Amino acid sequence: MPSSASSESAGFTRTTAAAATRRGPGLSLLASELRVLFGRRRTWALLLALAAIPVLIAVAVRISSAVPAGRGPAFLDRITQNGLFVAFTAMLVSVPLFLPLTVGVVAGDTIAGEANLGTLRYLLVAPTGRVRLLLVKYAAALAFCLAAPLTVGLAGAAIGAALFPVGPVTLLSGDVIEPPQAFLRILLIAAYLAISLAGLSAVGLFLSTLTVVPVGAMAATVVVSVVSQVLDQLPQLEWLHPWLFSHYWLGFGDLLRQPVLWDSLVHNAWLQAGYVAVFGALAYGRFVTKDVLS
Repeated sequence: MPSSASSESAGFTRTTAAAATRRGPGLSLLASELRVLFGRRRTWALLLALAAIPVLIAVAVRISSAVPAGRGPAFLDRITQNGLFVAFTAMLVSVPLFLPLTVGVVAGDTIAGEANLGTLRYLLVAPTGRVRLLLVKYAAALAFCLAAPLTVGLAGAAIGAALFPVGPVTLLSGDVIEPPQAFLRILLIAAYLAISLAGLSAVGLFLSTLTVVPVGAMAATVVVSVVSQVLDQLPQLEWLHPWLFSHYWLGFGDLLRQPVLWDSLVHNAWLQAGYVAVFGALAYGRFVTKDVLS
């Protein structure tokens, strides 16, 4: 349980945010929410943990004598020839667990965290409206969905350039592109992963409306992510695979071809949009009828 001092501090912050919404539209509330989210030590701890992934990969490859071809994650054996492959390898490694874990923590805390701190009612004192508050909370979670893979990609490119030579990148299609173009591909993959995590974030938002214990919502969101990936590996459930929100998570390999193949991105975007619509509606139905006592 939070201390009374932290609750009072959070309450003051939320009261200030509520007052701001009286003076302006929902953008004021969104700006306040983003400041609160990215001003938390926990958020920065999550981002630093993600940034540590490419650093560990780069250091491990640097101090090892050689990386056997075909062993380990894709692109791992190419890192010594080109440091930009640290970013590609790190993003691939982060997809199954680390990115869903951090997104689950943020999404699961959206509503339940406010209720647990006793600050949810402060947000509803102003004429904010529950729908607007729900949209702002989800928008902030989406901002983290973008920040998380960007952190991995940028940290990977930086540590890769520091420890290894950087040069033209050979794509999966066999074509060669220059480093600036390869860096743009890193940003494009980060955007792809942000879209991929949108559905999971909507699931976390819904679960967060069901409880006042944020840890429970966080854990449930991560479990849902793991279950989806396990189901996606069972050949007996092949008919279900295209409907699982994690099915296209690793489809960003199509962005490493020349020309870029957009099929996976389009299918992924439509699938995530469906999850956002369904679980957004469920979150709305739950939240607008919920008694806010704290």
